[in-house]
Amino acid sequence: MIKKLMRRGLPVLALAALPLLASPVTAAADTSAGSGPSAAQAAPGAPGAAGAAGVRAPVPLFEAIDRLPLAEEHRAGYKRDLYKHWNRGLNSGDGCDTRKEVILAEAVTAPQVEAGCKLTGGSRRSAYDNLVVTDAARLDVDHFVPLAEVYDSERTPWSAARREAYANDQNSPDTLIAVSAASNRSKADKDPAEWLPSDGAYHCTYAATWVGTRLRWDLAVDDAERQALLGLAEDCASTTVVYEPAP
Repeated sequence: MIKKLMRRGLPVLALAALPLLASPVTAAADTSAGSGPSAAQAAPGAPGAAGAAGVRAPVPLFEAIDRLPLAEEHRAGYKRDLYKHWNRGLNSGDGCDTRKEVILAEAVTAPQVEAGCKLTGGSRRSAYDNLVVTDAARLDVDHFVPLAEVYDSERTPWSAARREAYANDQNSPDTLIAVSAASNRSKADKDPAEWLPSDGAYHCTYAATWVGTRLRWDLAVDDAERQALLGLAEDCASTTVVYEPAP
């Protein structure tokens, strides 16, 4: 049996335990009631920036939002297969692709892993709707910022290698998340101006993780999205974000 991966874990529990200057991770903290940690990125050279491994000191969610580049979206030409996923994952010898490695890593109780990385049993918590899912077939691995949104927001066109790196990013605990298939398909390629998780207690974490992932990958936001994020931040006064720039 392949051992359970320990790098990630539950977004609300495990990330809070990560040291701020650990590498290579993206992490953030939220001390508000009903909220958990998330990810964000401070601008290079910004006040309070920490030098180790490129990880920045935590900044308030409002400030992190203000550091997002503002630009109109550009969807023309988007195709999902521009972003190659899922690849062989970080542990190329385990027989599991990135998707299954994420599911393994985020398990509350470890599943059985059979030949060909077939997963049976175990359980995971779907953060979007606060459900415990025991059937891996009912899970999706979501790109926190959907691939179509990434394409909309690339400040200059990315190379195929960078798109593949985003689509399989396991060097941050935030870019990919295992959630119920129903919640992921409800979200689809919507941004926070169009969709939020049904679990309201997760909204501060969701906003911070969204902002952090965009800043990690130097992605812009449009005005409607920015206004929605600022509205969320009004109820997330103690939410802070930390980031490590993607290579």
